[in-house]
Amino acid sequence: MKIKIRRINEKYNDLPLPSYATGGSAGMDVYATTDEPITIKHGEVKMIPTNLAIALESGYECQVRSRSGLAAKNGVFALNAPGTVDSDYRGEIKIILANFGEADFTIERGDRIAQLVIAQYEHIGWSEVESLDETDRGEGGFGSTGVKQ
Repeated sequence: MKIKIRRINEKYNDLPLPSYATGGSAGMDVYATTDEPITIKHGEVKMIPTNLAIALESGYECQVRSRSGLAAKNGVFALNAPGTVDSDYRGEIKIILANFGEADFTIERGDRIAQLVIAQYEHIGWSEVESLDETDRGEGGFGSTGVKQ
């Protein structure tokens, strides 16, 4: 599948388009486009520009996900992950990063800040009913199956 992508400002043309780090990667790394370092203080949330806009076909979304290394090592993650870029959105993709690490974290121009995953979805219609089919699980949720085997 080919997806149309546009760089918003040519001064960032030296940065790569989103790309897969390995042959088995589901997500494509996306890069920060900033002229000055952006520091995200402990407990702070900032929107980081990518300089990219895309045109998805109807029935597809672009999911924005955290990079595991940033989250595990620094406590920095995409706040609403997975975030959704809808098929009819044509503006700049910005990454909402939150810092729940112990120290401030600085984003530099060209840093890999998140992953993008393209996923197919379907629009559905609701069928309102008085009751639902019974299952073994029933209404059990929120840890009802326990932690141990």
